[in-house]
Amino acid sequence: MHKNDLDTLVRKPGQYEAGVYQRVLAEDAGWKYLNMEARLLKKGEVWKGETGNFEYGIILLSGNYTVETDKGNWETKNGRTSVFHGIAHTLYLPRHTRFTLTATSEVLDIAYSWVLSDKDFPARFKTPEEAAIEIRGGDNATRQINSLIEPGFSCNKIVAVEVYTPSGNWSSFPAHKHDERKLDADGNVLEACLEEIYFYKIDKPAGHAIQQVYTKDGSLCELMKVRNNELVLVPRGYHPVVAEPGFNCYYLNFLAGSDQSLANTPDPDHLWIFDSWKGKDPRIPMVTAAMNTAS
Repeated sequence: MHKNDLDTLVRKPGQYEAGVYQRVLAEDAGWKYLNMEARLLKKGEVWKGETGNFEYGIILLSGNYTVETDKGNWETKNGRTSVFHGIAHTLYLPRHTRFTLTATSEVLDIAYSWVLSDKDFPARFKTPEEAAIEIRGGDNATRQINSLIEPGFSCNKIVAVEVYTPSGNWSSFPAHKHDERKLDADGNVLEACLEEIYFYKIDKPAGHAIQQVYTKDGSLCELMKVRNNELVLVPRGYHPVVAEPGFNCYYLNFLAGSDQSLANTPDPDHLWIFDSWKGKDPRIPMVTAAMNTAS
């Protein structure tokens, strides 16, 4: 994905079939691995499918559902009323899994990624209480990361985390990249080669975030205003984010590539910033599992 980088980095929401309002297909993005959709369902509506040769990661954005599969059945009873009111439930489905997911709230909002897999793993339903919270960065670069399908999760390729950036703060900062695979002398992954999606929610309709995607050689340098339900594709390069003052920013990251890993390389011009922080922003954590109250 080089020729059309600047034309295709931002995807606005659209109207697809069966409530799907956001979509990225690997073949359209010029990618090898990563597909993603976001979908709204009304109470009683059903999403039915079969994962085929793909593994799926399904993230609950708001509402509740029941799901029946040939690998097990699960139900959410304490979803969140929005992404700013709790932590996600996560459902991992391996390849060759039949599923029927039914909305049990007035409105159900879900996002999911699917990635080709040549390995089998157990299905897993992960509750908000099981999602580890990490407070990363410092000062006005403090943000909250909730681990959903984290490195080490029993799956093939998918990684998923959700990130909360308070009004005016920077995120994915100091800027980092993961576009080439690097190993140390012992074979440990120092940098993975990953495709990545940033899917945004802003806590007020008028708000936005700013995201930059750039390479050090200048072959890619794009600065984008991103609004609620829009997404950004990161094909390569560094990709920092800042939340507009007055508006809190959420983004869901889906990644897939050479390794089930978040190993990355920071922008060398930013390395000194790691040692410059004096403290953490007291607004973090912004959400906890105790806030999940959707019924």
